[in-house]
Amino acid sequence: MTPTAMGLPGVHFTPGLHICAFYRGPTQRDELLLPYLREGLSAGDKCICVTDDPGAGDRVRALAGEFGVDTSSAHAQLQPLCSAATYLVDGHFAIDRMIGFWDGAMGAAVERDGFGFVRAAGEMTWALRDVPGTELLLVYESRLNVFLHRYPQVLLCLYDLEQFVDGQILMEILHTHPHVLLGGRLLDNPWYVEPEEYLAQHALAGR
Repeated sequence: MTPTAMGLPGVHFTPGLHICAFYRGPTQRDELLLPYLREGLSAGDKCICVTDDPGAGDRVRALAGEFGVDTSSAHAQLQPLCSAATYLVDGHFAIDRMIGFWDGAMGAAVERDGFGFVRAAGEMTWALRDVPGTELLLVYESRLNVFLHRYPQVLLCLYDLEQFVDGQILMEILHTHPHVLLGGRLLDNPWYVEPEEYLAQHALAGR
């Protein structure tokens, strides 16, 4: 399978990847996120982006304007969303609901709208809030690894090292992502744990 350009110099990927992107602060986030989406828009990919920081949302919507994308349409090539309307609907996080969202969005892009590839991104700082369900973040991340092979898609999870500072949580993030983007390099993750093993270890069904 021919690798796809990510939008960063020398970085390519193939469908089905679940990538953890580590960065520090909004500037580095935008240096990862915006080229990733811009490359996708140029290539004709469907792009779904869930932001938590309103500033990031503004920049994604500005990108839609740059490409002349009408984001009010459900069929639009770029779909900018916020965490309150996805991860934290009704003020809490639910694993099945969020995976159902991704499944519906990816399936519609491929099967209804005819996109050959879907790039998704999620800014994960919402999980640091004291709201119900956020304790299941890593169970969710592990379960995504089963879902990611249903469609020609890549999911980029954005983790700010200035906010995710707990070493134990960072190791759990590594355990649930088979690939890591760090310092402009996409790496196979030697600390990744397969979902069956990870979920058995944590003995959580997570709804």
